[in-house]
Amino acid sequence: MRLRLKSILPRGLYGRAALILILPIVTIQLVVSITFIQRHYEGVTRQMTRGVLIEVRQLLREIDRAPTLAEARALAEEIAGGLEFQMTLPAPPDEPGGDRIAWWDLSGKAIAGTLDTDLPQVRSVDLQVHPREVWMRLDTRWGEMDLGLDRRRVAASNPHQLLVLMVATSLLMTLIAFFFLRAQLRPITRLAEAADAFGKGRNVPYRPRGASEIRAAGAAFIDMRNRIERQIEQRTLMLSGVSHDLRTPLTRLRLGLAMLPEDEEVEALEGDVSQMERLVNEFLAFARGDAVEEPVETDPEDLVRRAVTNAERGGLPVTLGRIEGKGTIRLRPEAVMRAVENLVSNAARHADRARVSLAISDRAVRITVEDDGPGIPKAQRDEAMAPFTRLDGARNPNAGGGVGLGLTIAADIARSHGGSLRLAQSEDMGGLRADLVLAR
Repeated sequence: MRLRLKSILPRGLYGRAALILILPIVTIQLVVSITFIQRHYEGVTRQMTRGVLIEVRQLLREIDRAPTLAEARALAEEIAGGLEFQMTLPAPPDEPGGDRIAWWDLSGKAIAGTLDTDLPQVRSVDLQVHPREVWMRLDTRWGEMDLGLDRRRVAASNPHQLLVLMVATSLLMTLIAFFFLRAQLRPITRLAEAADAFGKGRNVPYRPRGASEIRAAGAAFIDMRNRIERQIEQRTLMLSGVSHDLRTPLTRLRLGLAMLPEDEEVEALEGDVSQMERLVNEFLAFARGDAVEEPVETDPEDLVRRAVTNAERGGLPVTLGRIEGKGTIRLRPEAVMRAVENLVSNAARHADRARVSLAISDRAVRITVEDDGPGIPKAQRDEAMAPFTRLDGARNPNAGGGVGLGLTIAADIARSHGGSLRLAQSEDMGGLRADLVLAR
Protein backbone atom coordinates (compact mmCIF):
# COMPACT_ATOMS: atom_id res chain seq x y z
CA MET A 1 0.00 0.00 0.00
CA ARG A 2 2.83 2.35 0.87
CA LEU A 3 4.62 1.58 -2.41
CA ARG A 4 1.43 2.19 -4.39
CA LEU A 5 0.94 5.55 -2.66
CA LYS A 6 4.51 6.56 -3.46
CA SER A 7 4.06 5.57 -7.10
CA ILE A 8 1.04 7.86 -7.60
CA LEU A 9 2.39 10.84 -5.64
CA PRO A 10 4.18 13.57 -7.61
CA ARG A 11 7.95 13.20 -7.61
CA GLY A 12 8.80 16.86 -8.23
CA LEU A 13 8.75 19.64 -5.66
CA TYR A 14 6.23 21.65 -7.69
CA GLY A 15 3.80 18.74 -7.84
CA ARG A 16 4.06 17.94 -4.13
CA ALA A 17 3.71 21.58 -3.14
CA ALA A 18 0.67 21.92 -5.40
CA LEU A 19 -0.82 18.80 -3.80
CA ILE A 20 -0.26 20.25 -0.32
CA LEU A 21 -1.94 23.45 -1.50
CA ILE A 22 -4.91 22.01 -3.41
CA LEU A 23 -5.82 19.07 -1.14
CA PRO A 24 -6.93 21.23 1.85
CA ILE A 25 -8.96 23.50 -0.45
CA VAL A 26 -10.78 20.54 -2.03
CA THR A 27 -11.38 19.00 1.40
CA ILE A 28 -12.86 22.24 2.73
CA GLN A 29 -15.14 22.50 -0.30
CA LEU A 30 -16.38 18.94 0.20
CA VAL A 31 -17.02 19.50 3.90
CA VAL A 32 -18.89 22.75 3.21
CA SER A 33 -20.89 21.14 0.41
CA ILE A 34 -21.94 18.12 2.47
CA THR A 35 -22.51 19.92 5.76
CA PHE A 36 -24.10 23.16 4.61
CA ILE A 37 -25.50 22.71 1.13
CA GLN A 38 -26.93 19.23 1.62
CA ARG A 39 -27.99 19.13 5.25
CA HIS A 40 -28.88 22.77 5.82
CA TYR A 41 -30.42 23.20 2.38
CA GLU A 42 -32.52 20.05 2.69
CA GLY A 43 -33.60 21.07 6.19
CA VAL A 44 -34.81 24.45 4.92
CA THR A 45 -36.64 22.69 2.08
CA ARG A 46 -38.50 20.39 4.52
CA GLN A 47 -39.44 23.34 6.71
CA MET A 48 -40.85 25.30 3.76
CA THR A 49 -42.71 22.23 2.55
CA ARG A 50 -44.36 21.75 5.94
CA GLY A 51 -45.51 25.39 5.76
CA VAL A 52 -47.26 24.69 2.46
CA LEU A 53 -48.76 21.51 3.90
CA ILE A 54 -50.84 23.63 6.32
CA GLU A 55 -52.49 25.34 3.36
CA VAL A 56 -53.02 22.04 1.52
CA ARG A 57 -54.66 20.46 4.56
CA GLN A 58 -57.03 23.41 4.91
CA LEU A 59 -57.95 23.11 1.24
CA LEU A 60 -58.66 19.38 1.63
CA ARG A 61 -60.86 20.01 4.69
CA GLU A 62 -62.98 22.57 2.82
CA ILE A 63 -63.38 20.23 -0.15
CA ASP A 64 -64.45 17.33 2.07
CA ARG A 65 -67.11 19.57 3.77
CA ALA A 66 -68.82 20.52 0.53
CA PRO A 67 -72.19 18.75 0.01
CA THR A 68 -71.79 18.25 -3.75
CA LEU A 69 -68.96 17.85 -6.28
CA ALA A 70 -69.89 21.11 -7.98
CA GLU A 71 -69.78 23.05 -4.76
CA ALA A 72 -66.53 21.33 -3.82
CA ARG A 73 -64.96 22.28 -7.18
CA ALA A 74 -66.13 25.89 -6.91
CA LEU A 75 -64.92 26.22 -3.33
CA ALA A 76 -61.60 24.57 -4.19
CA GLU A 77 -61.04 26.89 -7.15
CA GLU A 78 -61.72 29.91 -5.01
CA ILE A 79 -59.35 28.84 -2.23
CA ALA A 80 -56.69 27.59 -4.65
CA GLY A 81 -56.74 30.90 -6.51
CA GLY A 82 -56.15 32.78 -3.30
CA LEU A 83 -53.32 30.47 -2.33
CA GLU A 84 -51.82 30.51 -5.85
CA PHE A 85 -52.44 26.80 -6.38
CA GLN A 86 -53.31 25.08 -9.65
CA MET A 87 -56.06 22.51 -9.23
CA THR A 88 -57.90 19.88 -11.21
CA LEU A 89 -60.91 18.17 -9.55
CA PRO A 90 -61.55 15.44 -10.33
CA ALA A 91 -58.09 14.51 -11.74
CA PRO A 92 -57.77 12.86 -15.15
CA PRO A 93 -57.75 9.05 -15.07
CA ASP A 94 -54.04 8.68 -16.05
CA GLU A 95 -52.15 7.44 -13.03
CA PRO A 96 -48.59 8.81 -12.58
CA GLY A 97 -47.50 5.51 -11.06
CA GLY A 98 -45.41 6.74 -8.16
CA ASP A 99 -43.17 9.71 -7.50
CA ARG A 100 -41.20 11.20 -10.41
CA ILE A 101 -37.97 12.74 -9.22
CA ALA A 102 -34.60 13.05 -10.95
CA TRP A 103 -31.79 11.10 -9.27
CA TRP A 104 -29.68 14.22 -8.86
CA ASP A 105 -32.53 16.33 -7.41
CA LEU A 106 -31.68 16.37 -3.70
CA SER A 107 -34.20 19.05 -2.79
CA GLY A 108 -36.89 17.23 -4.79
CA LYS A 109 -36.33 14.11 -2.73
CA ALA A 110 -36.70 16.17 0.43
CA ILE A 111 -40.00 17.68 -0.87
CA ALA A 112 -41.45 14.32 -1.89
CA GLY A 113 -40.36 12.66 1.35
CA THR A 114 -42.00 15.38 3.46
CA LEU A 115 -45.23 15.27 1.48
CA ASP A 116 -45.46 11.47 1.59
CA THR A 117 -44.74 11.36 5.32
CA ASP A 118 -46.81 14.29 6.63
CA LEU A 119 -49.81 14.16 4.28
CA PRO A 120 -51.55 10.77 4.09
CA GLN A 121 -53.78 11.89 1.18
CA VAL A 122 -50.78 12.12 -1.19
CA ARG A 123 -50.75 9.38 -3.82
CA SER A 124 -47.79 10.59 -5.89
CA VAL A 125 -45.49 13.58 -6.39
CA ASP A 126 -44.24 14.72 -9.82
CA LEU A 127 -41.23 17.06 -10.18
CA GLN A 128 -40.07 16.01 -13.67
CA VAL A 129 -42.86 16.99 -16.07
CA HIS A 130 -42.67 20.61 -14.93
CA PRO A 131 -39.26 21.05 -13.22
CA ARG A 132 -40.18 24.49 -11.83
CA GLU A 133 -43.45 23.25 -10.34
CA VAL A 134 -44.52 20.66 -7.79
CA TRP A 135 -47.51 18.54 -8.74
CA MET A 136 -49.16 16.11 -6.36
CA ARG A 137 -52.11 13.80 -6.68
CA LEU A 138 -54.36 13.78 -3.60
CA ASP A 139 -57.27 11.66 -2.42
CA THR A 140 -60.45 13.61 -1.58
CA ARG A 141 -64.06 12.80 -0.80
CA TRP A 142 -64.95 13.56 -4.44
CA GLY A 143 -62.15 11.55 -6.03
CA GLU A 144 -58.52 12.24 -6.87
CA MET A 145 -57.34 15.82 -7.31
CA ASP A 146 -54.21 17.23 -9.00
CA LEU A 147 -52.67 20.14 -7.17
CA GLY A 148 -49.75 22.17 -8.45
CA LEU A 149 -47.72 25.03 -6.99
CA ASP A 150 -44.58 26.99 -7.72
CA ARG A 151 -41.50 25.06 -6.58
CA ARG A 152 -39.97 28.18 -5.10
CA ARG A 153 -42.62 28.04 -2.37
CA VAL A 154 -41.34 24.71 -0.99
CA ALA A 155 -37.60 24.83 -1.80
CA ALA A 156 -34.93 27.34 -0.93
CA SER A 157 -33.28 29.03 -3.86
CA ASN A 158 -30.64 26.81 -5.43
CA PRO A 159 -27.25 27.67 -3.94
CA HIS A 160 -25.68 28.18 -7.37
CA GLN A 161 -24.41 31.59 -6.40
CA LEU A 162 -22.78 30.15 -3.30
CA LEU A 163 -21.18 27.35 -5.30
CA VAL A 164 -19.96 29.69 -8.02
CA LEU A 165 -18.62 32.14 -5.45
CA MET A 166 -16.90 29.36 -3.52
CA VAL A 167 -15.32 27.78 -6.62
CA ALA A 168 -14.29 31.12 -8.08
CA THR A 169 -12.75 32.25 -4.80
CA SER A 170 -10.94 28.94 -4.41
CA LEU A 171 -9.53 29.14 -7.93
CA LEU A 172 -8.44 32.72 -7.42
CA MET A 173 -6.74 31.95 -4.11
CA THR A 174 -5.14 28.83 -5.60
CA LEU A 175 -3.77 30.89 -8.49
CA ILE A 176 -2.40 33.54 -6.14
CA ALA A 177 -0.89 30.88 -3.87
CA PHE A 178 0.65 29.15 -6.90
CA PHE A 179 2.45 32.33 -7.94
CA PHE A 180 3.74 32.83 -4.40
CA LEU A 181 4.72 29.16 -4.26
CA ARG A 182 6.47 29.40 -7.59
CA ALA A 183 8.44 32.41 -6.41
CA GLN A 184 9.58 30.39 -3.38
CA LEU A 185 10.42 27.21 -5.30
CA ARG A 186 12.26 28.86 -8.18
CA PRO A 187 15.37 29.64 -6.05
CA ILE A 188 15.46 25.98 -4.95
CA THR A 189 15.29 24.88 -8.59
CA ARG A 190 18.08 27.25 -9.55
CA LEU A 191 20.22 26.00 -6.67
CA ALA A 192 19.63 22.40 -7.78
CA GLU A 193 20.54 23.29 -11.38
CA ALA A 194 23.73 25.06 -10.27
CA ALA A 195 24.74 22.11 -8.07
CA ASP A 196 23.95 19.62 -10.85
CA ALA A 197 25.98 21.64 -13.37
CA PHE A 198 28.94 21.89 -10.95
CA GLY A 199 28.78 18.13 -10.46
CA LYS A 200 29.09 17.74 -14.24
CA GLY A 201 32.12 20.03 -14.36
CA ARG A 202 30.31 23.20 -15.44
CA ASN A 203 30.39 26.43 -13.45
CA VAL A 204 27.15 28.32 -14.13
CA PRO A 205 26.41 31.76 -12.63
CA TYR A 206 24.32 31.53 -9.46
CA ARG A 207 23.08 34.16 -7.02
CA PRO A 208 21.25 33.19 -3.80
CA ARG A 209 17.63 34.37 -3.72
CA GLY A 210 14.37 33.52 -2.00
CA ALA A 211 13.66 32.89 1.67
CA SER A 212 16.37 33.20 4.29
CA GLU A 213 16.80 29.41 4.56
CA ILE A 214 17.22 29.09 0.78
CA ARG A 215 19.64 32.02 0.74
CA ALA A 216 21.66 30.33 3.48
CA ALA A 217 21.78 27.09 1.50
CA GLY A 218 22.78 29.00 -1.65
CA ALA A 219 25.52 30.88 0.17
CA ALA A 220 26.83 27.60 1.62
CA PHE A 221 26.86 26.09 -1.88
CA ILE A 222 28.83 29.05 -3.27
CA ASP A 223 31.34 28.83 -0.42
CA MET A 224 31.72 25.09 -1.01
CA ARG A 225 32.16 25.58 -4.76
CA ASN A 226 34.78 28.28 -4.20
CA ARG A 227 36.70 26.10 -1.74
CA ILE A 228 36.69 23.18 -4.17
CA GLU A 229 37.86 25.40 -7.03
CA ARG A 230 40.62 26.90 -4.88
CA GLN A 231 41.69 23.44 -3.79
CA ILE A 232 41.83 22.24 -7.41
CA GLU A 233 43.76 25.33 -8.47
CA GLN A 234 46.25 24.99 -5.64
CA ARG A 235 46.70 21.29 -6.36
CA THR A 236 47.28 22.01 -10.05
CA LEU A 237 49.89 24.68 -9.26
CA MET A 238 51.60 22.40 -6.78
CA LEU A 239 51.69 19.53 -9.24
CA SER A 240 53.16 21.76 -11.91
CA GLY A 241 56.09 22.42 -9.58
CA VAL A 242 56.32 18.75 -8.62
CA SER A 243 56.33 17.79 -12.30
CA HIS A 244 59.19 20.20 -13.02
CA ASP A 245 61.19 19.10 -9.97
CA LEU A 246 60.80 15.41 -10.79
CA ARG A 247 61.43 15.65 -14.52
CA THR A 248 64.69 17.67 -14.13
CA PRO A 249 66.67 15.00 -12.23
CA LEU A 250 65.24 12.28 -14.45
CA THR A 251 66.43 14.18 -17.50
CA ARG A 252 69.93 14.53 -15.98
CA LEU A 253 69.96 10.80 -15.24
CA ARG A 254 68.97 9.97 -18.81
CA LEU A 255 71.68 12.29 -20.21
CA GLY A 256 74.28 10.82 -17.85
CA LEU A 257 73.33 7.28 -18.88
CA ALA A 258 73.55 8.24 -22.55
CA MET A 259 77.20 9.20 -22.06
CA LEU A 260 78.13 5.85 -20.52
CA PRO A 261 79.23 2.92 -22.67
CA GLU A 262 76.37 0.63 -23.60
CA ASP A 263 76.20 -2.59 -21.62
CA GLU A 264 73.57 -4.60 -19.77
CA GLU A 265 73.76 -2.55 -16.59
CA VAL A 266 73.34 0.77 -18.44
CA GLU A 267 70.43 -0.70 -20.41
CA ALA A 268 68.81 -1.82 -17.16
CA LEU A 269 69.26 1.64 -15.65
CA GLU A 270 67.73 3.29 -18.74
CA GLY A 271 64.75 0.98 -18.36
CA ASP A 272 64.39 2.02 -14.72
CA VAL A 273 64.50 5.71 -15.70
CA SER A 274 61.82 5.14 -18.37
CA GLN A 275 59.73 3.30 -15.81
CA MET A 276 60.10 6.20 -13.37
CA GLU A 277 59.07 8.72 -16.06
CA ARG A 278 56.01 6.67 -16.90
CA LEU A 279 55.04 6.34 -13.24
CA VAL A 280 55.43 10.09 -12.73
CA ASN A 281 53.32 10.86 -15.81
CA GLU A 282 50.57 8.46 -14.72
CA PHE A 283 50.56 9.81 -11.18
CA LEU A 284 50.35 13.42 -12.41
CA ALA A 285 47.54 12.52 -14.78
CA PHE A 286 45.60 11.05 -11.87
CA ALA A 287 46.27 13.99 -9.55
CA ARG A 288 45.61 16.64 -12.20
CA GLY A 289 42.46 14.99 -13.57
CA ASP A 290 40.65 17.37 -15.95
CA ALA A 291 40.83 20.49 -13.78
CA VAL A 292 42.81 22.59 -16.26
CA GLU A 293 40.46 21.99 -19.20
CA GLU A 294 37.25 23.89 -19.91
CA PRO A 295 34.17 21.96 -21.11
CA VAL A 296 33.11 22.53 -24.73
CA GLU A 297 30.34 21.22 -26.97
CA THR A 298 31.71 18.01 -28.46
CA ASP A 299 30.54 15.30 -30.82
CA PRO A 300 31.14 12.04 -28.90
CA GLU A 301 31.16 9.99 -32.10
CA ASP A 302 34.09 11.99 -33.45
CA LEU A 303 35.90 11.65 -30.12
CA VAL A 304 35.46 7.86 -30.06
CA ARG A 305 36.60 7.50 -33.66
CA ARG A 306 39.76 9.51 -32.92
CA ALA A 307 40.47 7.40 -29.84
CA VAL A 308 40.15 4.18 -31.86
CA THR A 309 42.33 5.61 -34.65
CA ASN A 310 45.03 6.62 -32.17
CA ALA A 311 44.94 3.16 -30.58
CA GLU A 312 45.23 1.47 -33.99
CA ARG A 313 48.19 3.67 -34.89
CA GLY A 314 49.82 2.64 -31.61
CA GLY A 315 49.51 -0.99 -32.62
CA LEU A 316 46.71 -1.87 -30.17
CA PRO A 317 44.24 -4.59 -31.29
CA VAL A 318 41.08 -2.43 -31.08
CA THR A 319 38.12 -2.04 -33.44
CA LEU A 320 35.14 0.32 -33.62
CA GLY A 321 31.82 -1.26 -32.66
CA ARG A 322 28.23 -0.09 -32.95
CA ILE A 323 27.36 3.62 -32.76
CA GLU A 324 23.79 4.38 -31.69
CA GLY A 325 22.23 7.84 -31.63
CA LYS A 326 23.37 11.28 -32.66
CA GLY A 327 24.02 14.55 -30.86
CA THR A 328 26.56 16.59 -28.99
CA ILE A 329 27.47 16.84 -25.32
CA ARG A 330 29.26 19.46 -23.28
CA LEU A 331 32.42 17.85 -21.89
CA ARG A 332 36.20 18.12 -21.54
CA PRO A 333 37.33 16.33 -24.70
CA GLU A 334 40.97 15.76 -23.74
CA ALA A 335 40.01 14.31 -20.37
CA VAL A 336 37.41 11.97 -21.89
CA MET A 337 39.92 10.99 -24.57
CA ARG A 338 42.41 10.13 -21.83
CA ALA A 339 39.79 8.02 -20.04
CA VAL A 340 38.91 6.10 -23.22
CA GLU A 341 42.58 5.55 -24.03
CA ASN A 342 43.17 4.21 -20.51
CA LEU A 343 40.32 1.74 -20.91
CA VAL A 344 41.56 0.68 -24.34
CA SER A 345 45.13 0.27 -23.05
CA ASN A 346 43.95 -1.86 -20.14
CA ALA A 347 41.88 -4.01 -22.51
CA ALA A 348 44.70 -4.42 -25.02
CA ARG A 349 47.20 -5.29 -22.27
CA HIS A 350 45.23 -8.35 -21.19
CA ALA A 351 43.34 -9.46 -24.29
CA ASP A 352 43.83 -10.31 -27.94
CA ARG A 353 40.94 -8.15 -29.17
CA ALA A 354 39.17 -5.03 -27.91
CA ARG A 355 36.12 -3.17 -29.18
CA VAL A 356 34.83 0.36 -28.52
CA SER A 357 31.09 1.15 -28.91
CA LEU A 358 29.03 4.29 -28.41
CA ALA A 359 25.39 4.86 -27.41
CA ILE A 360 23.87 8.36 -27.25
CA SER A 361 20.53 8.89 -25.50
CA ASP A 362 18.60 11.91 -24.30
CA ARG A 363 20.07 11.78 -20.79
CA ALA A 364 23.50 10.20 -21.15
CA VAL A 365 26.35 9.14 -23.43
CA ARG A 366 27.75 5.63 -22.90
CA ILE A 367 31.17 4.66 -24.25
CA THR A 368 31.73 0.89 -23.94
CA VAL A 369 35.10 -0.86 -24.13
CA GLU A 370 34.98 -4.68 -24.31
CA ASP A 371 37.65 -7.33 -24.70
CA ASP A 372 38.09 -11.09 -24.87
CA GLY A 373 40.49 -11.33 -21.93
CA PRO A 374 40.05 -13.09 -18.57
CA GLY A 375 38.02 -10.20 -17.12
CA ILE A 376 37.78 -9.16 -13.49
CA PRO A 377 35.87 -11.18 -10.87
CA LYS A 378 32.66 -9.49 -9.77
CA ALA A 379 33.78 -9.32 -6.16
CA GLN A 380 36.92 -7.38 -7.14
CA ARG A 381 35.47 -4.82 -9.57
CA ASP A 382 35.00 -2.09 -6.98
CA GLU A 383 38.48 -2.74 -5.66
CA ALA A 384 39.91 -2.52 -9.19
CA MET A 385 38.79 1.12 -9.50
CA ALA A 386 40.48 2.17 -6.25
CA PRO A 387 43.75 4.12 -6.72
CA PHE A 388 47.08 2.27 -6.50
CA THR A 389 45.32 -1.11 -6.42
CA ARG A 390 46.91 -4.25 -7.88
CA LEU A 391 44.74 -7.32 -8.19
CA ASP A 392 46.15 -10.74 -7.40
CA GLY A 393 43.69 -12.57 -9.63
CA ALA A 394 43.95 -13.66 -13.22
CA ARG A 395 43.69 -10.10 -14.47
CA ASN A 396 45.31 -6.92 -13.22
CA PRO A 397 43.68 -3.91 -14.90
CA ASN A 398 46.86 -1.88 -14.55
CA ALA A 399 49.43 -4.56 -15.34
CA GLY A 400 52.48 -4.03 -17.44
CA GLY A 401 54.38 -1.77 -15.06
CA GLY A 402 51.44 0.41 -14.04
CA VAL A 403 50.69 1.73 -10.60
CA GLY A 404 46.98 0.91 -10.50
CA LEU A 405 45.57 4.21 -11.77
CA GLY A 406 44.16 3.44 -15.24
CA LEU A 407 40.60 2.64 -14.15
CA THR A 408 40.78 5.17 -11.31
CA ILE A 409 41.52 8.04 -13.72
CA ALA A 410 38.68 6.94 -16.01
CA ALA A 411 36.26 6.72 -13.04
CA ASP A 412 37.26 10.20 -11.79
CA ILE A 413 36.76 11.70 -15.24
CA ALA A 414 33.33 10.05 -15.50
CA ARG A 415 32.30 11.40 -12.08
CA SER A 416 33.49 14.91 -12.99
CA HIS A 417 31.05 14.74 -15.93
CA GLY A 418 28.13 13.66 -13.72
CA GLY A 419 28.46 10.01 -14.74
CA SER A 420 30.17 6.83 -13.61
CA LEU A 421 32.39 3.95 -14.70
CA ARG A 422 30.71 0.54 -14.57
CA LEU A 423 32.51 -2.78 -14.88
CA ALA A 424 30.79 -5.98 -16.01
CA GLN A 425 31.35 -9.07 -18.09
CA SER A 426 31.07 -8.75 -21.87
CA GLU A 427 28.28 -10.95 -23.20
CA ASP A 428 29.68 -11.01 -26.75
CA MET A 429 33.43 -11.21 -26.19
CA GLY A 430 33.53 -12.90 -22.78
CA GLY A 431 36.05 -10.55 -21.17
CA LEU A 432 35.72 -7.28 -19.29
CA ARG A 433 33.11 -4.72 -20.24
CA ALA A 434 33.76 -1.13 -19.09
CA ASP A 435 30.93 1.41 -19.54
CA LEU A 436 32.03 5.05 -19.32
CA VAL A 437 28.73 6.90 -18.73
CA LEU A 438 28.64 10.71 -19.12
CA ALA A 439 25.54 12.72 -18.16
CA ARG A 440 24.09 15.09 -20.79
